[in-house]
Amino acid sequence: MNGRERFVRMLGFEPVERGFNHELGLWPQALDRWHTEGLPEDVIIGDWLQGCEYLQIERVGYVPVRVLEMYPPFEVEVLEEDERYRVTRWADGHVSRALKEGEVRGGRTSMDTYIAFPVTDRDSFHAIQKRYDALSPARYPEWWDDTVRCLAGRDYPLALTHNGCFGLYSFLRRLMGTEAACTVFYDDPVLAEEMLDWMTDHLLTVLERALATVQVDYFNYFEDYCYNAGPLVGPNIFAKFLMKRYRRINDHLRAHGVRHIMLDSDGNTELLMPLMIEAGINVHWPLERAANMDPLAIRAKYGHDLALIGGIDKRALAQGRKAIDAELYRHVPQLLEDGGYIPTVDHTVPHDVSYDDFQYYMEVKRRLLGL
Repeated sequence: MNGRERFVRMLGFEPVERGFNHELGLWPQALDRWHTEGLPEDVIIGDWLQGCEYLQIERVGYVPVRVLEMYPPFEVEVLEEDERYRVTRWADGHVSRALKEGEVRGGRTSMDTYIAFPVTDRDSFHAIQKRYDALSPARYPEWWDDTVRCLAGRDYPLALTHNGCFGLYSFLRRLMGTEAACTVFYDDPVLAEEMLDWMTDHLLTVLERALATVQVDYFNYFEDYCYNAGPLVGPNIFAKFLMKRYRRINDHLRAHGVRHIMLDSDGNTELLMPLMIEAGINVHWPLERAANMDPLAIRAKYGHDLALIGGIDKRALAQGRKAIDAELYRHVPQLLEDGGYIPTVDHTVPHDVSYDDFQYYMEVKRRLLGL
C-alpha cells in the first residue's frame, strides 16, 4: 500500500497496514534552533511541510493553482519603519504593522497589527474584483500539461490547492479584515451575499481546469473562524450565509471524484461541527488543544461522520519526554484503532520545542503508527 492509498483509506475509516506519518510544519525560528542542536545545516525545511524524508515524514502534494492571488497585485511597499516596527502594504492590498524583533525569513513570533484592508464598501469591492480574473493564465503553471503528466503516476496524496488557501469566511477576512468580516452579515447582508456568491463562482471557475485533468484526493478549506472560546461566526450566520455555498462547492468537488473535504480552523469549533458535517465536510483539523478541542470527545460525539487530523498539544512537546508520552498515549492509540485519524501536532511546531524532544516525539509516534 503506498502513501496515497494509505492516506485516503485512513480518512475513510478503511483498514490500513499502518498509519500515515504527517506533520503540518514548523516555525522558521524552530528550524534555526534545531540547526544548532544537531539537525544538519543542509537539511532545509519549509514552514509548511509537504513531507521530509530526513525526518521520515510522508509526502503530500498540492496542485499548483493560484486561487487568491491578485493580478495585478498591489506593489509591496514599506510605508513606515523604525527600530522596532515596520508598516507594509502587501500584495493583496492589506496594510499591517509588524514587530521586527525575532523575525526569521519573514516569520514572526507575534501576530501583526492589521491597519487597513482593500475592501471597505460595495464600490471598493467592485474595484477589487477587477484584480481577480478567474481565467487569467497566471493562475496555472505555464507548462500545465507537463504538471498533469507528473501527477498522474504519483504515490502520494494530492490536495487542491494548498494550506492557507480558500475559505468563505477567510476570503472575506482577507479582503475586509476580521471585524468587518464578522459584522458585514448584520450591517450589509446584501453585500455579504454578493461577495460570497462571487467568491464561490471565482473558486469553481479557477479550479475547473484542474478538476478536469487531475484526480485530486482532497480539498482543504482554510477558515480560522474560531478562537479559544468559540466561533467568531456563529451557527446562525453559518447556516444562513455559508451553508449553501459550502454545499455548492462540495457537490461540485465530489462530482469530480474528490473524496475527502477538509476544514482547517484553529480555536474551538464545536458549535459549528454539526453544520460542517451537514455541509458535506468530512475531515476536520488541527483540533487545537489550547482551545479545549479534545479528539476523543469529538469522536465520541460524531463517530465516523468526521475524520480527524491533529489534536496533539504542541505545548507538551516543549515539556520533555514524560509529557510527550502522556500526550500521545492519551488518545492516539484509541483513535488509530478506530480509524479516521492522522495524528499531528495541533499547528506548526514552535521554537520552544528542542530538536531532541521533537525527535523523541517522532520516534514514539512512528511506533504508534506501526512504522
